[in-house]
Amino acid sequence: MKKILSLFCMGAVSMMHGQSSLSGQITDHQNQPIKGATIEVAELHQGTTTNDSGAYTLNQLPSKNIKVSISFLGFTTQQQNISLAIGQNKLNVVMQPSAFQMDEVIVSTAFNKLQSQNVMKVEHASMRSLQQKGSSTLIEGLATIPGVSQISTGTSIGKPVIRGLSGNRVLVYSQGVRIENQQFGEEHGLGLNDSGIESVEVIKGPASLLYGSDALGGVLYFNPEKFAPAHTFKANVSQKYFSNTLGSNTSIGIKTSSDNWKFLARGAYNTHADYQIPGSDRVTNSRYNETDFKSGIGYSNAHVSSVLRYNFNALNLGIPEGGIGFQTTFRNPDYPRQRVANHLLSWNNIVYLNRSKLDIDLGYIDNLRSEFEDSPTASLRMNLKTFNYDLKFHLPKTAHLETILGVQGMAQTNKNSGEEYLIPNAYTFDVGGFGTVSYDWNNHTIQAGLRFDHRKVSTQAQGILGDEGSFAALDKSYQSFNAALGYKTAPIKNLNLRLNLASGFRAPNLAELSSNGVHEGTNRYEIGNADLKTEQNIQADLNLEYGNSHWEFFVNGFYNHLQRYIYLSPTGQTLEANPVFTYVQNDARLYGGEAGLHFHPHPLDWLHFESSFETVRAERLNGQALPLIPAQNWNNTLRGEFNVQRWLSEGYVSLNVSHTFEQNHTGLFETPSADYTLVNLGLGGKLKMGKSLIEIQLNANNLFDKKYIAHLSRLKPDGIPNIGRTFVFGANFSI
Repeated sequence: MKKILSLFCMGAVSMMHGQSSLSGQITDHQNQPIKGATIEVAELHQGTTTNDSGAYTLNQLPSKNIKVSISFLGFTTQQQNISLAIGQNKLNVVMQPSAFQMDEVIVSTAFNKLQSQNVMKVEHASMRSLQQKGSSTLIEGLATIPGVSQISTGTSIGKPVIRGLSGNRVLVYSQGVRIENQQFGEEHGLGLNDSGIESVEVIKGPASLLYGSDALGGVLYFNPEKFAPAHTFKANVSQKYFSNTLGSNTSIGIKTSSDNWKFLARGAYNTHADYQIPGSDRVTNSRYNETDFKSGIGYSNAHVSSVLRYNFNALNLGIPEGGIGFQTTFRNPDYPRQRVANHLLSWNNIVYLNRSKLDIDLGYIDNLRSEFEDSPTASLRMNLKTFNYDLKFHLPKTAHLETILGVQGMAQTNKNSGEEYLIPNAYTFDVGGFGTVSYDWNNHTIQAGLRFDHRKVSTQAQGILGDEGSFAALDKSYQSFNAALGYKTAPIKNLNLRLNLASGFRAPNLAELSSNGVHEGTNRYEIGNADLKTEQNIQADLNLEYGNSHWEFFVNGFYNHLQRYIYLSPTGQTLEANPVFTYVQNDARLYGGEAGLHFHPHPLDWLHFESSFETVRAERLNGQALPLIPAQNWNNTLRGEFNVQRWLSEGYVSLNVSHTFEQNHTGLFETPSADYTLVNLGLGGKLKMGKSLIEIQLNANNLFDKKYIAHLSRLKPDGIPNIGRTFVFGANFSI
């Protein structure tokens, strides 16, 4: 480690010898220059845009092999592997037109390839495209991605579900760091705000090879806002208004960059009153307020790239227990309520070592979660502190082979200071090592990897055994070997076929091992099970996709066999006037998939029709359904795109019709859910005001004020409907 740090420091202060520059021209297929194309070296957080003549220059680059991506709306994204010599280098690129969305460089997988070149199918969505749908929260937008759903508590709390798996089976990454925020609880949301997030990548299926425990069901990987292009200063202010909750969402950001140094900062504030169900009633105490601040500073030269980021998020939210009660538009949460403060500090580095390189990602998270039953004194107060580390060594690359070796892990403490305890004071230590290789030849790619993990969980004894909030001391260790094998081929032009087989695991969390009490808002007494074993699964995925200039389609299928699946089960007893639930294990299986079509008829270049269907079935091996499994969904969008010369660009109008089918394959303590159809409208574009741009959007969600209850709504047992008709107006002012 001392040697690594020494190399890093030497790179950071070294003289600028051995540096390279890259310049050239970007043109279209008719040899016309493209103004505003983006040229980016993602691993260096360095980029620029082309001028009026399509020319660009990137300075302070390493004299090594780098990946350069070139993108522009309406053209196919290209990724070039360039071996830079010392001094000046040239790269001219001819872009090919494309009617579909730009191909994206995927960061969440090991080799950072374009999605079209990736062995593993990863869903990528820009935050801008999700925000254009008029969602009020981050998770609400994510739930529009095929294969992703949410367990919601009103409009304030949403927990991601990927192909039927949820809780901490879905690992969340932000700023290159795994998020640890007591995510095991039903009332515990992500603790992330969409302000200052560039895009999200969704890995659907076990990703333990790259991420270790808790990536058994999948990964949500949030890419932070990019720095400004070199030698530019940018600022923007955005404001949204939500009619249903009388809500307001404000965000202000600035960023600037030189060849070597980069800086950005962004602040956001959200406030919402109780949400209104179809008709006129509001759901009492579903209100919330959120403050978010993000900042980052980066430095790069020919030897090192280093980025330090910080995110503070404070959430003050009500827990709706009484349903439809006292009607008010107050914004300060009543009791019971939660207050969550989350600090995330990340340090992401790349150090170039001769023909190889080293990725060093370090993270620290301080999560303070307080819950208040009926007074300003916290009944539960849990402070989770986590240090994460992730080191990847990229061996010298050959013409066809890439190899990565890595070590990851964390050290974590949980400390209680409230009147009541739900989980004990505890310490968790986690370490894992892995290796993965990718081999390309002709139109084929094969990728394989192997990993070993060890996790140790120690808890402190508390109270008198048998009483609420009492715990016996635990000292548990868990180990697991996991592997992954993937194959991608293009048997004919425009057709990609992917086949992946991977195993994953998850060690039991603190709540499952040692809970002993009533969690505010769940209306049940939960008892942990110290004898729980590690969950282990193996999943097969098949992806087929085809695309040409007029239409594309995809089909994804999966089968997931899961050993020792952990879930809550009622005991039939009551404690503290609440039904008692305990954690049990059984083998289970989940299977299903997604299919979609994007049609772009010629010569109607402005018209797009997208349709997708998703389904998942989850059950124990005896056929009994697992709880909290999303219903089937069929989603259709008709979108028109247009420009009005000189004053409006990237204009769009969209009609979305989403049908959710009935869910009658339910778990032990669930009831069936009826089907429903929602209709949503959207309109927006960029207005040119001199040298400034104003991006506007108008949305009408649940246009016909449909009364429905989503199957994964935690308010479903109380018969409380989801949100009614909502009008959203947004404006983004860029300088």
